[in-house]
Amino acid sequence: MEEKRLFDILKLYIAKYPSQEVALAKKESGSWKKYSIQEYIEITNNISYALIKLGIKKDDKVGIICNNRPEWNMLDMAIMQVGAITVPIYPTISKEDYHYIINDCEVKLIVLEGQSVLQKIESVKNESPSLTGIYTIGTKSDYPTFDQLVEIGKSNPDPEELKKREDNVDEKDCATIIYTSGTTGNPKGVMLSHFNIMSQLHNLKQTPSPWSKKAFSFLPICHAYERMLVFLYQYLGMSVYYAESLATIASDLKDVQPTMMSAVPRLLEKIYLKVKESGRKNKGIKRIIFLWAFSLAEKYRIDPSNRTWLYNQKLKIADALVYKKIRQTLGAENFDIVVSGAASIQPNIASFFSAIRMPIYEGYGMTECSPVIAVSCNLPHGREIGTVGFALPGVEVKVNENKEIICRGHNVMMGYYNKPELTKEVIDEDGWMHTGDLGEINEYGQVRITGRLKNLFKTSLGKYINPDVIEGKFTESGFIENIVVLGENQKYAGAIIVPDFAFLKTWCHKHEIKYTTPQEMIKNPDVKRRYAEEVKKLNQNFGDTEKIKRYELIADEWSVNNGILTPTLKVKRNIVKEQYKELIETMYKD
Repeated sequence: MEEKRLFDILKLYIAKYPSQEVALAKKESGSWKKYSIQEYIEITNNISYALIKLGIKKDDKVGIICNNRPEWNMLDMAIMQVGAITVPIYPTISKEDYHYIINDCEVKLIVLEGQSVLQKIESVKNESPSLTGIYTIGTKSDYPTFDQLVEIGKSNPDPEELKKREDNVDEKDCATIIYTSGTTGNPKGVMLSHFNIMSQLHNLKQTPSPWSKKAFSFLPICHAYERMLVFLYQYLGMSVYYAESLATIASDLKDVQPTMMSAVPRLLEKIYLKVKESGRKNKGIKRIIFLWAFSLAEKYRIDPSNRTWLYNQKLKIADALVYKKIRQTLGAENFDIVVSGAASIQPNIASFFSAIRMPIYEGYGMTECSPVIAVSCNLPHGREIGTVGFALPGVEVKVNENKEIICRGHNVMMGYYNKPELTKEVIDEDGWMHTGDLGEINEYGQVRITGRLKNLFKTSLGKYINPDVIEGKFTESGFIENIVVLGENQKYAGAIIVPDFAFLKTWCHKHEIKYTTPQEMIKNPDVKRRYAEEVKKLNQNFGDTEKIKRYELIADEWSVNNGILTPTLKVKRNIVKEQYKELIETMYKD
């Protein structure tokens, strides 16, 4: 059969993998709740029957606001089967954003999880005339539950009507509207068709190895990046295991022993630094061996022709003595692929993970491109550290006169919902999507990302600075959790730095410095001296105009919940500039 609509994946799944005992699984209260492919399809169809009974029509919008769990997939497939449009919404946004999104696309029904989400939705529902129904998952309230929604379907089966609905869905129809969390203004609703996302799956299916059958997911499924990968996992008949929470990722990984997962560079950097710091605590010969093996891993080259026979022999010894133990500690003994996306990863960190047999495949894209534009692959020169691989088959990529990456092809969105003028601003008359990313394409056709066009700034001396490169190098340091580089129209580059306080606490203990609170520690003379040394060392990587001349340490936590980080852990630069406006002004006073 040819799969053209996203819900066709379920028919493919049961036809090709009928004995799959675990299609979806979620850890709750310490134990795994598992669903076979038969159970998955049965519950999905019952939800579709319920939506029909509740009056959901073709092109109606249904919102999902919950964390990663099997019910998410069931709802998503059920909504699309009846010809409606899934609107995934982050559980962490403000009530103002909920109000805007619900009214912008006229959401008719919402299924949500969590008391805080429910309170926000309740506060805006009276101002949202389109919203006629609210259902909850695992949340105590007077509203009907997900289970009751399924029961409505069980009591009102209508397979004939469902079949008509499915047959009436064309591959070019809108399947989902994903609202991007812009740093300024209201969110924009990206319309993606079944064709957009299915084209991604058709062109990515060769990337995982045939033996890769167990996927682990913890990044938000409402983000286009993770959602597309979860579709891919199902398309390939993999079991999808959802982490219980971000806090339990380490123990969940050991439980699952997955063959594939996605991650963002910041998380991989944290693991890298934790492994490095743990190994440094060894004594004597064990410490010497660890540091030798760690250094060897950072020099790893993916292409075997770039590795000497002697290096490969050393690698085998390092694997037996060090890497094997790291994999066991991380629960990473069977990895085929770790997909890294949403931002660039530092080359030495990508080398390290690939060397210890957690192969990093970098991907690049944006929600407006369904989301993949380019990705690493197993073709000659298809996977090289520092690049994001080749453009996806069927996608044209080039760099324009502004060094901006532009692309066109099956991945480019239908447009922004209700915003034709905004759509014209990013998709030109020839169909080229202007990404806003700076980059280059090398002699092999590999795409390399160098920064964001809008992040580039010019100092008062007329020198351009690319803050993304500087920030990437600085966050390699264990002392630094987050950093924003500033200096537009100033004489020099400056920075706001959030220390990694867990790392700092360890350092203080080692140097017999009493650790009290983050607020006090950033004022401690010994700590300030150590950060000055670290900044001086990191500055050696840059030319004089790029060096950080002044900086401020702050004790605040930057997180998704307080709106400073995106769900993929990128810093919202404009929010930081606004929130720390007075501090920045003080920093630049001569």
